[in-house]
Amino acid sequence: MINKISIDDFIKRSANGLVIDVRSPSEFAHAHIPGAVSVPLFTDEERAIIGTAYKQESKEKAVKIGLNFFGPKMVKLVEAVEQLVAAETPQVPIYLHCWRGGMRSAAVAWLLNLYGFEVTTIVGGYKAYRHWVLQQFEENYAFKVIGGCTGSGKTRLLHQLQAKGFVVIDLEGLANHKGSAFGNIGMPPQPSQEMFENKLGTALFTEKLKGQPIIFIEDESQRIGNVNVPIVLYKQMRESTLLFLEIPFEERLKNIVAEYGKGDTEKLVNAIIRIKKRLGGLETKTAINHLLEGDVAACFSILLLYYDKWYTKSITNLREHPESVLQTIPCANTEAALDAIVQHGSPVQAKVQ
Repeated sequence: MINKISIDDFIKRSANGLVIDVRSPSEFAHAHIPGAVSVPLFTDEERAIIGTAYKQESKEKAVKIGLNFFGPKMVKLVEAVEQLVAAETPQVPIYLHCWRGGMRSAAVAWLLNLYGFEVTTIVGGYKAYRHWVLQQFEENYAFKVIGGCTGSGKTRLLHQLQAKGFVVIDLEGLANHKGSAFGNIGMPPQPSQEMFENKLGTALFTEKLKGQPIIFIEDESQRIGNVNVPIVLYKQMRESTLLFLEIPFEERLKNIVAEYGKGDTEKLVNAIIRIKKRLGGLETKTAINHLLEGDVAACFSILLLYYDKWYTKSITNLREHPESVLQTIPCANTEAALDAIVQHGSPVQAKVQ
């Protein structure tokens, strides 16, 4: 008998397990359970052949084709799992899944069990996990949203809060993007929308388990590069308390220059061109000229004024929401903002007018 586990029980235990995904390489590359390892039963081409046979001929024909593909791979599949298990010290439980917890995971589980591994399959497979992820966005969270104009060091502040034991969700880290036209510079490729949701749903569940009353999260647009914060969760963020960091322009400019000043000039120019329509032709030309002449501070001074205008507009829209609460934190720099939050708690709450 092959052990089976529900998605809810799997989520509670998966942090201490080896999760094996036997779906095809392209399925895994598109999105998967965070931390899972790909050990595909079929290649993309083989899966397509089996699927065509299933639709155009019969289930029996598809199974026979699958078995023909499966047979020669048995030894390699066992050896692949042996290597994964050998790398785990101490030994951990093995969880296995395919798309719906059907024949692919059943076949590989049978093989591994026959060889001597104790394997547990996830009931409902990856599809059940996706349903669980979407449920996480429907939960209620006690967010405190860290806001502030560009260059305020909001992400740095989140990381400092996390280091002090506070519960934090780093949207930009999960999205591999810093949220502006320059947000992909120096960052790894972004995940697919589905993979971003998987990472976010898992992070929300994990952080909520810590039992703290507040989750700190950065104020973001719904769209972060090429991915979107799920609308249900985004609405909850917009209705949560906003801790707005009021940091002087010059301090923010210094932060931006330190972050992007040594970046690839060509990528910076291309990013400036992307916002040309809203920045304006003259300002775009002037900013690029400053950059090419090596005056990074002058270039980003122009860009910072542009982003201040758009962020202020966003805050104005937030103030129109009757339930919104704004807490302003005047501070000289990001470190001072951290002290205000940690040592003295949140500033006196004020209804937004």
